[in-house]
Amino acid sequence: MSRRKKKEEEHDNSERWLLSYADFITLLMIFFVVMYAMSRMDQGDSTKVKHSISAEFGAIFEDNGGEKPVEIGIEASSGHQAVQEDSPTGKSQEGAPLSEFEKEEQVKELIDAYITENSLSDDITTSIETRGLVVSFNGSMFFESGEAEIKTEQIPSLVEVAKLLNQPFLQESYIRVEGYTDNVPMKNEEYDSNWDLSVMRASNVAKAIIDQSGIDPTKVSAVGYGEYRPTGDNNTSEGRAQNRRVDILILNSEFNDTEI
Repeated sequence: MSRRKKKEEEHDNSERWLLSYADFITLLMIFFVVMYAMSRMDQGDSTKVKHSISAEFGAIFEDNGGEKPVEIGIEASSGHQAVQEDSPTGKSQEGAPLSEFEKEEQVKELIDAYITENSLSDDITTSIETRGLVVSFNGSMFFESGEAEIKTEQIPSLVEVAKLLNQPFLQESYIRVEGYTDNVPMKNEEYDSNWDLSVMRASNVAKAIIDQSGIDPTKVSAVGYGEYRPTGDNNTSEGRAQNRRVDILILNSEFNDTEI
């Protein structure tokens, strides 16, 4: 009986390596899953994860003779991903072409991020309408009352937004710059009406984005609607302020015939 027990124990011990092997395979799988997940993050998030993992390895190997724990290098892959996110391609992550609406969504997200980073939410808004992507600039941000010259200090913001609009996959799209005013009558030495003023404001914005943002001038037009297409209530100061604006419209391709 004693010899038989000994043989059974020897048999059991000989298969214990399977437990270690299973643990190793599990850890290896987790490692590659984590690495793949980190490659899909932006640079900031992946760096946090990297430091967290390094800290865990540091805790595991803190008694390892004082040697510095090994850090997992992920900057190269995360940096590449960040570039992809900052420079939309007009395609899905799988490489399939996006719809026109989805392309507009990509660009809108870039502009919204710029607006947030520069605290411009009171002065610049974005929306996607049936006719296309609209970037709306508060008139008082860019112009003095009754004037059409763009304020010098606001030109950089206009140029940066226009550069974000100038994506390769949107370069076949037409751009319409639209000027609007409130309904308060105006007349000065330069402009006889709100209509004249709105046209010149749109024209000056169009010229600025062509000259400084690299946008193809053959794709750009400027129009003025004066007081005749309000979005706010002209009976209130808030509504009139809303109506004093310049919109940059990336026209949906189904309306291209209106520009040809």
